[in-house]
Amino acid sequence: MEVADSRSRAVEIRRRDGAVIVTGWPGALHPVLRRVYAQRGIRDPSEVVHRLSAMARPELLGGIDTACGLLADAITRDRRIIVVGDFDCDGATGSAVAVRGLRLLGARTVGFRVPHRVSHGYGLSPALVATLEPRPDLIVTVDNGIASHAGVAAARALGIDVLVTDHHLPAATLPAANAIVNPNLAGDAFPSKALAGVGVVFYLLLALRSRLFPSDGPGASPSRPDLSSLLDLVALGTVADLVPLDFNNRVLVDAGLRRIRAGRACAGVRALLEAAGRAPETVVASDLGYLVAPRINAAGRLEDMALGIDCLLSDDPATARAIAARLSAINAERRDLQDAMVEQGESAVARWVERNGGAALPRGVTLFEPDWHAGVVGLVASKLKERLHRPVVACAPAGDGSDEVRGSARSIRGVHVRDVLAEVDARCPGLLLRFGGHAMAAGLSLLRADVERFAAEFDAVVRERSAPELFQPVVLSDGELEPADLCLELAHALRAAGPWGQGFPEPVFDNRFELASWRLVGGRHWRLDLRMAGTPTSAEAMLFNAEPGLVPPQRFRAAYQLDVNEWNGRQRVQLILRHLQAE
Repeated sequence: MEVADSRSRAVEIRRRDGAVIVTGWPGALHPVLRRVYAQRGIRDPSEVVHRLSAMARPELLGGIDTACGLLADAITRDRRIIVVGDFDCDGATGSAVAVRGLRLLGARTVGFRVPHRVSHGYGLSPALVATLEPRPDLIVTVDNGIASHAGVAAARALGIDVLVTDHHLPAATLPAANAIVNPNLAGDAFPSKALAGVGVVFYLLLALRSRLFPSDGPGASPSRPDLSSLLDLVALGTVADLVPLDFNNRVLVDAGLRRIRAGRACAGVRALLEAAGRAPETVVASDLGYLVAPRINAAGRLEDMALGIDCLLSDDPATARAIAARLSAINAERRDLQDAMVEQGESAVARWVERNGGAALPRGVTLFEPDWHAGVVGLVASKLKERLHRPVVACAPAGDGSDEVRGSARSIRGVHVRDVLAEVDARCPGLLLRFGGHAMAAGLSLLRADVERFAAEFDAVVRERSAPELFQPVVLSDGELEPADLCLELAHALRAAGPWGQGFPEPVFDNRFELASWRLVGGRHWRLDLRMAGTPTSAEAMLFNAEPGLVPPQRFRAAYQLDVNEWNGRQRVQLILRHLQAE
């Protein structure tokens, strides 16, 4: 068998820049954690104290007053409100937050709708508006709407008011909604541009509560609705949408995690954690991203996201468990489909490289297969982006017999994929039927006949806008650990810190090790016993999803995370290997 040597992939383990010395830390804070915080740009200890009182103020959001006026009037007049969400976890949690929050604030006639991926397309579309029966008085979009010019116009033509809440980047023109709340609008004064869709609607509810239930002054309300009951959903949607965890988002996620750990999550979140085999008391942000969110997302990918929202709106534990079990089954089906599609994509890339050589591989890769499922292409793009270390657009037919293709783009750090698509659109008007998204992820639609042309244009723009060094895969390390640092005390401290996620990554360290023994677990994972090179210090380690046919080298440098392995009531330090290089 071949010895594993990740150098063949030219992946570099690179240590983060030296940390600025920060004073004022509590004496009990582990020195390694001080270093980790400093290497993430923390310059003052207050930046890791996540009090809700430190959140940015809701009134800084543009359009918030007009939006609150619309909602206050609808509640006072008992108007029919429909929340229109998106078919991902951010949209699902945002829809649940909107429905729950509006009910807490006095709305009596509020429901939700989610577009069907095939029959309605993305967001508030004319096709979706036409199906809204009974006709609502007010539509509130969540995690969509900023690009829904036609859908907003269709609703307004029917006399329906529209309030758009979104966080996606806007185009040059805005839809003609009655009000728009989006921190990414030009000139918006809100300091955090990283709010997820669920965060935007949560902020709107905070502002609406202040209008309907003032906390001071002549009209002060003695009993204000407790919107903190929504924070578990806010945390879930924020983590799931992979928005940067800036200070404001860390405050929201930390508050939601504390609520979950205290046993005060909604029935749906508790049921989904139970289905995933995770105890709420020890939940961390990555559990939301890797265990809970995929179960909700699976409904929107393969069936109907209404099922995921129903789970999050349920207050009955038995009902929530039944829906969570169904979501888990759909997620298992999604994994099988995803694995098959990723294998197809990898085979297509391998054939291309065999014909043309690896040096000629496009900087921006576009893949299309006529039998792919449009609901899973985002996951395929994400997997292939990680393996190829370049932006990837995965495409599938929009539906049976459709001449339209839906694509999902995933990018690498330094390549703003939504801006790339905007440049493609500017160069080739009409090539893209629709597009939108963020720096790291975007969606698009085009005609099937135009896929090859799009692939060439996408690659050309990526090449022109991106420095060659961006395509060098790098694992960033927080440096070496001393033998004494391989301990439960530090492992627990790292686990409790953060919350870690996009833009505030979980700590990764690197050291040299010698292999004492190893065995294969579950057919594709390595369980290793290691010695830290030059010391008698031993360590247990795991490497998940090892390449078939490889064996670990006797000596290697590894990038790893320090974790706690819990088994049969015992806790031990465990290294999770992220990358290794033979020496």
